[in-house]
Amino acid sequence: MSRFAALLALPLAAMLGGATTPADGATITVKVTEVRNAKGIVRACMTADMKSFPKCRGVPGAYGATAQAHEGSVSFTFTGVKPGRYAIALLHDENSNGKADRALGMMPKEGFGFSRDAAVRMGPPKFSDAAIDIGGEDQALTIRMRYML
Repeated sequence: MSRFAALLALPLAAMLGGATTPADGATITVKVTEVRNAKGIVRACMTADMKSFPKCRGVPGAYGATAQAHEGSVSFTFTGVKPGRYAIALLHDENSNGKADRALGMMPKEGFGFSRDAAVRMGPPKFSDAAIDIGGEDQALTIRMRYML
């Protein structure tokens, strides 16, 4: 293999989903429990941006994932997570419309969850209530899905 071909092979392998190494960042595995049904999808978003939490779609540096809903539990894996302080928000988007549906304009009709199982009082928790510290080591977390209706 020529030197030029070898240089091209590394980025290509990375784009094709090669395994991450510790230098790439930590692997964070999130198990979501108490999913009430298999309708739609479960969305997860992990961000270090306090101002955008819990809505972190389109935020630079945020990690996002989706999984087909399964009654009981689903899992997500975030790879290459750089050290920092993050919070995770979940949505069980039962009708797959890409947003959190509400009854009477405020009460969530679909499931939700937050890292550290942060409490919900008159709105989503503050970033600081859901924040977790990620270092260089892989971590496994469990977050309970909650439903109000």
